[in-house]
Amino acid sequence: MWLKLAHGSGAIAFGIKDGGFSFFLLIFYNQVLGMEASTVSYALLIALLVDAFCDPIIGNLSDRTYTRWGRRLPWLYVAPIPLAIAWTLLWTPPGGGAPSFWGLVGMAVSVRLLLSCCEVPQLALVPELTGDYDERTTLFRWRFLFGWLGGLLMMVLAYTVFMPGADGLLRPDGYAAYGIAGALLMALAVMGSAAGQHREVARLPAVKPPPFTARNMFGEIVEAFSERAFLIWSVGAMAAYVAQGMTFSIANYLNLFVWEFGRPALTAYPAILFFSVVLMFFLVSPMHRRFGKPRSAAIAVICSAGIMLIPFALYLVRLWPEPGGLASTLLFFGFLLCANTMGIIAMISANSMVAEIVEAFQERTGRRAEGSFYAGNWFIQKCATGGGILITGQIISLSGLSTDAEPGTIPQATLDSMILLYGGGALAMALIAAFWLHRFPIDRSAHEARLSALDSFVRADPDHRSVGP
Repeated sequence: MWLKLAHGSGAIAFGIKDGGFSFFLLIFYNQVLGMEASTVSYALLIALLVDAFCDPIIGNLSDRTYTRWGRRLPWLYVAPIPLAIAWTLLWTPPGGGAPSFWGLVGMAVSVRLLLSCCEVPQLALVPELTGDYDERTTLFRWRFLFGWLGGLLMMVLAYTVFMPGADGLLRPDGYAAYGIAGALLMALAVMGSAAGQHREVARLPAVKPPPFTARNMFGEIVEAFSERAFLIWSVGAMAAYVAQGMTFSIANYLNLFVWEFGRPALTAYPAILFFSVVLMFFLVSPMHRRFGKPRSAAIAVICSAGIMLIPFALYLVRLWPEPGGLASTLLFFGFLLCANTMGIIAMISANSMVAEIVEAFQERTGRRAEGSFYAGNWFIQKCATGGGILITGQIISLSGLSTDAEPGTIPQATLDSMILLYGGGALAMALIAAFWLHRFPIDRSAHEARLSALDSFVRADPDHRSVGP
């Protein structure tokens, strides 16, 4: 249990980053600093793509790290401090006003690259800690719990302390304090997690990597990303992450302008998300035991999208209670609770599936590449999340929402257009994700048979350096 808590707590940094980028960054630069939503979304997309293409390099370098503290821990002790500095600057742009387009790109790239130097090595520890099909789900369950707790804690502080009420979100006061608090928590979480796992993973790697060359590095990355199971997973995960990026980045727009949340509703909103995480914690393992990870991911993606779009459909046909009222808020929170629970289950299932690819690749090539595959996971996630934020920026622009919008004064046609564009995109992405994640070729029986075969090989040849043919 101590190891689960120590490992999981490192995800707090990712939760803070994800919550900030997904919920607050677009509205901060658009509605507070006055940059066009489409401009901000393009800047964030470029930053995400630059960062995403660097992730496989970080993963490969992590795989190649050879120290007495193992392959991952040195990264987790070094990266958090510059990450905290970069995160603070993102919420207090130099000069105090809106930065240039490329200034925003530079700040966003810095945060994401440094966060990758923390998160990729942490994720790569999961297959090293256990080969058990269900225990890997357990580790990811704790990681998601802590990640959401970190993000929700900062959201609660944002809505109640730093930027309280609808007006608070639209003023610059408080965003600097939000950035500083998040930076401190990020650094403490990653370094504390590393210290908590130190005794378990701090050892010289069993195999010394070959001398580094750029050609070998990129050859290993291409070889890993050519794994059939990874390619199938990538298509499904890409669509799921696009849908998630759209949903998170448009959430504050919908909450303020469609559902007309006041301060009490905005304060309660993180609590509903927290309860969905708790509900997930008790549902995901039974689902994996009954359906397996691929089928669980497909079921959860469809259920999440279907449930989440019901309130918007009722709103469009004017069968929804008056927005801003108690009935509207409580009813929406009920749908949000169920939809977000299933959405998190889908993400946990997809992340846990990557761990099984490690042994499939090892069986085929004789080489383990945890860092490369989880860097690939991040590559997919960042490209897709950037795509989701880009789509949200275009939705806001196409719907005609002004940069100085006030809740309760938006034309109905603008709100209907925003909902239709968002709902259509989210449903399409959910269907694509469910189709491909369900086709993932490694189930429980295939994974356990592969582990047995690898174990038999090791026992037959204790001095092996490769399990390839």
